[in-house]
Amino acid sequence: MMYQLCPSILSADFNRLGEQIKTLEKEGIEWLHIDVMDGDFVPSISFGMPVIKSIRKESKLFFDVHLMVTEPERYIRDFVECGADSITVHAEACEDLERTIEQIREAGVKVGVSIKPATPVNDISHMLSDVDMVLIMTVQPGFGGQKYMEECTEKIREVRELIEAEDLDVDVQVDGGINDETMETVLTAGANLLVAGSYVFKDDLAGNVKHARERMDEIIRRID
Repeated sequence: MMYQLCPSILSADFNRLGEQIKTLEKEGIEWLHIDVMDGDFVPSISFGMPVIKSIRKESKLFFDVHLMVTEPERYIRDFVECGADSITVHAEACEDLERTIEQIREAGVKVGVSIKPATPVNDISHMLSDVDMVLIMTVQPGFGGQKYMEECTEKIREVRELIEAEDLDVDVQVDGGINDETMETVLTAGANLLVAGSYVFKDDLAGNVKHARERMDEIIRRID
């Protein structure tokens, strides 16, 4: 199984964004998590295509674009053209989730589907064979720095068990409240892609990434 730490630029210092992305690359990060918020599906507004297009010119990282927007099917082509390598949409935000997933696949990038903490896994279980990744939100989407919701742990375990039962090659990503303690919780439950915001971007970015990756490696060795 592939494990990745996926820093979320939502927590970056945008005055130093390019510099901080270079630091992530230097520290061995391969995935960059990019949260796009529209102020409708979630209360906050973040950034969109111009920012992604700008950083794409200077980075070869895998751009993991998480669309927290209403009717994301309207923007699939735009986000692919500006540099997305993967697009994750919310099951709750799509008028026709199946068709939206088809659109992402047809656009030539990896497909992810996400669910909020209150959404049951059963809402997407029939679509696991159609996606590359399931993103379990472990906080309410829209704001950084929230505390991990313990009730989401069982959802991570449930998704991983369904994937293994069907012998699928599907990643399980978690987003929200990752720290030294919760990292072990989610990895043990079956996640393999960990989105981290303030955990890595607060204060010493390079030092935090080193620590987080060492912590991940230690846990993975124990559970594998």
